[in-house]
Amino acid sequence: MMIPLFFAGHWGLSVLLQSLFQHRYAAHRMYTMGPKTERSLHLLTALVQGSSYLQPRAYAILHREHHAFADTERDPHSPAHHGNPARMMLETARRYAGFVTRREQPEARFLGGYPEWPAVDRTLGRWPSRLAFGALYTLFYRRFATRRWQYLLLPLHFVMGPVHGAIVNWCGHRYGYRNFRTRDQSRNSLPVDALCMGELFQNNHHARPANPDFAARRFELDPTWQVMRLLSRLKLIRIAHVPAQEPLRKAVPALPAAPPLPVSPRSEVADGVAAAP
Repeated sequence: MMIPLFFAGHWGLSVLLQSLFQHRYAAHRMYTMGPKTERSLHLLTALVQGSSYLQPRAYAILHREHHAFADTERDPHSPAHHGNPARMMLETARRYAGFVTRREQPEARFLGGYPEWPAVDRTLGRWPSRLAFGALYTLFYRRFATRRWQYLLLPLHFVMGPVHGAIVNWCGHRYGYRNFRTRDQSRNSLPVDALCMGELFQNNHHARPANPDFAARRFELDPTWQVMRLLSRLKLIRIAHVPAQEPLRKAVPALPAAPPLPVSPRSEVADGVAAAP
């Protein structure tokens, strides 16, 4: 049981911190916190994600581009313009690497407002550290694996961050239902998203990008939002915008694929459904 528990723990904590720190904090600034808390969360994210740690600056820029150009040819990770998840993530990795090395320069509107800690990002975000974490995962499996099939899980630890990204961006823009009419192809893939800690509520998020609660209806549950509420009660973070508690009551049928747009998509709430402020 040790290996399945280790895998589930690493998966859950990695995607939780990606959603909490890199996505909702670095990319969107949905909450604020003191410098010590920010550094602690930054370091925790790097250590937990290990060999697939994503630099917050590059992550934030990529994600802001994704919102601005969702499902157009300029979207850095849209399934609408790639034949399969592997091709989509290879293009994402290429662009991410360009932002890490600063060979690629984004538009000025996508810059700023994200945490930067060069000592951590340069140390834990480079290949020697990634290989060291991979070696630690391998040693753990050699010590505790009791069945051969358990070694099939080992490679996923090395690329856990990109795997999360592939699931969220591919499934979240292809499979599921829609609560809002948006000028992109976003979907909500799971009503209770324990798999990706709320990240699979892509339609809700694209319609209300400033709302820290990605759930929008009574039956939906966003685990990362619940963690944010707890951290707020503990006075560790200050949520910038607290959403209304009244959820949506009416679902909207899926729309056909939207044509490419050269500008940031603006959401239009479906007929008869009011968005939470």
